[in-house]
Amino acid sequence: MSVTKQLVELFRVDKQLRGLKSRLEAAERFHNQQSTQLGDLDKQKAALEAQHKHFKVTIATEDGEAARLDARIAVIREQMNTAKTAKEYNAFLTELNNYKTEKQAAEDREIEAMQKAEGVEKQLGAIKTQHDERGKIVVSAKSDRDQKESDIKDRVAELAAQREQLAAGIPKAELRAFERLVEMRGDEAMAPVEVLDRRAHEYSCSACMMTVTVETANSLISGKLVNCPSCSCILYIEEATLAAATKPVKKKGKEKEVAAK
Repeated sequence: MSVTKQLVELFRVDKQLRGLKSRLEAAERFHNQQSTQLGDLDKQKAALEAQHKHFKVTIATEDGEAARLDARIAVIREQMNTAKTAKEYNAFLTELNNYKTEKQAAEDREIEAMQKAEGVEKQLGAIKTQHDERGKIVVSAKSDRDQKESDIKDRVAELAAQREQLAAGIPKAELRAFERLVEMRGDEAMAPVEVLDRRAHEYSCSACMMTVTVETANSLISGKLVNCPSCSCILYIEEATLAAATKPVKKKGKEKEVAAK
């Protein structure tokens, strides 16, 4: 068996492997994308929960401060009722007004924190809904990915063993050149030659559709390893094409002679 035929067999096995693995890789990519988005939602959720906790602490702190000032105001009012002089009364009044101002500021800060906490709670509710939905998608994507891996596991192992056996019989230099082409061109690393006009000996590369010379076609027919001069893929010739290319062509004169009879 020629090196070209060996490479064609290896190419076909590789193509099956790529086809099987591509479906698994697509499922893995989808699962990874959904997991990444779920991770982003986790971060947003954690950040909002930290904000909400901060505002709750602020609310409790300001509420406690307002209660402390209210108690102090009540004490000042009692002291005002027992003031003996106008000066003493006015001093208590000034202190009372200061405490009232501080209490109002604490209450304002508490209200602001409550409003912010309410806004964060709404955001948290929306994020939790998204998180739950995304979590379900991640579970489903993982299940799909695992199922696909299970479905192709045996066939992939079978093809991998077949590939290893085929690769072992191919010269290393040709094998390396083939594998580099596969890395660059994928399913177009090899391409069959097509017969355009058998009588005129016109052939083309089915990958780039460029004309292949008669010399190149003859090299393929003789079993030599040939690259397309235009796209550099490894060319090969199908059995049906080979049969057509090597079939004797009737001469026009003979055809006319047969027609006349």
